[in-house]
Amino acid sequence: MNNTTHTINASRLSERIHALAEIGKIEETGVNRLALSKKYKEGMDLVRKWMDEAGLKTRYDNFGNLIGRIEGKNENAPAVMLGSHIDSQPYGGRFDGTIGVLGGLEAVQTMMEQGIEPDVPVEVMSFCDEEGHRFGVGLFGSRGILGKLEQGELERTDAEGVTRRQALIEFGTDPGKLEESEYSPENLKAYVEMHIEQGPNLEAADVPVGIVSGIAGPRWLTVELTGLSGHAGTVPMAKRRDPLVGASYIMAAFNSLVQSEKDAPSVGTVGDLEVFPGGRSIIPERVTFTIDLRDSDLERRNTYEEALMNIIERTASEHGLEYTIHDDGGTTPKDASPEIMDIMKSESDEIGIEPPVLMSGAFHDASNMADACDMGMIFVRCKDGISHNPAEYSTDADIAVGTELLYRTMLRLVKE
Repeated sequence: MNNTTHTINASRLSERIHALAEIGKIEETGVNRLALSKKYKEGMDLVRKWMDEAGLKTRYDNFGNLIGRIEGKNENAPAVMLGSHIDSQPYGGRFDGTIGVLGGLEAVQTMMEQGIEPDVPVEVMSFCDEEGHRFGVGLFGSRGILGKLEQGELERTDAEGVTRRQALIEFGTDPGKLEESEYSPENLKAYVEMHIEQGPNLEAADVPVGIVSGIAGPRWLTVELTGLSGHAGTVPMAKRRDPLVGASYIMAAFNSLVQSEKDAPSVGTVGDLEVFPGGRSIIPERVTFTIDLRDSDLERRNTYEEALMNIIERTASEHGLEYTIHDDGGTTPKDASPEIMDIMKSESDEIGIEPPVLMSGAFHDASNMADACDMGMIFVRCKDGISHNPAEYSTDADIAVGTELLYRTMLRLVKE
């Protein structure tokens, strides 16, 4: 696809992406724009300025979300929402989330410039704190507007001891009036999000964009194994109750378990491991590690979780260990709307591309929005599948293709 077939303004979109990347810039290509920070507010204000200039009616809600809206012929009809986020990881990249917000704005601005009046209202949403790095829990803005916040979330603190409540007040919102910013599902027709893939599939297939079929549901657990500490040089191997040895067996078995069904998208990760007391010449007394289990098939995920529980119980018994499993929650897998996927496939044919259908292993605000309305996602190819890193990169050309597909999908959805 070349520039002559774009309806959207690809150069304007590129300029905005790179201008926003200057706010919170680290190194040559990285971004550090943590949620509700001063740099984040500066970035959100710039996006709001662009929305205002394009003719959208803008506001901040009490969750720290930025919303730009245009009315439709039927102002009371459920709205079509496009969006993502502009907050980043502390060592993040320029494209994660950002292309969905700015691509959404570009799609709406193009529609207005083309003189097209939608039948229903359209909103561009920049969700607050999708990443979750600063306060430890993400998808804040999208969970917030749907009334899904957990108890005590406003009292969570960052590394400097600042509570989310304080950060929201400093940002300019009123956390005492969160309910006023909630959406009723009947006011939402559809949500569509464009995002970099954060994986290698599109690059391997040599295609610029993909259509997302669904979002895997993560299951989070923390496992604690307790044995008996002792001197590394004097306790015979046969008499040891070493929780780190037990943990190594569990982790290896878990790794094999999630690969047991060929070609299934199941993934499992142990991302954090703590050994107590920790010393070269000390047999560990206690080991704690995290479990992240993801799958697009809830039944299969539940089967794997049950099998993991049996592995833990059996391993603990064999090694003379006590164990505790802490439930850290998770989300259920979410399916994209078949109707939106069909629209995307049809419009892809019109612009001469053949996007593959992919499952998202990472969670997105779209995961929450799927509970309230029809949801669709477009993935854009990113170099080497790298994300959450300054090396994260997507070409202007690929982003333009994704935004053109977003624009055309939106035009189909805004008709009653």
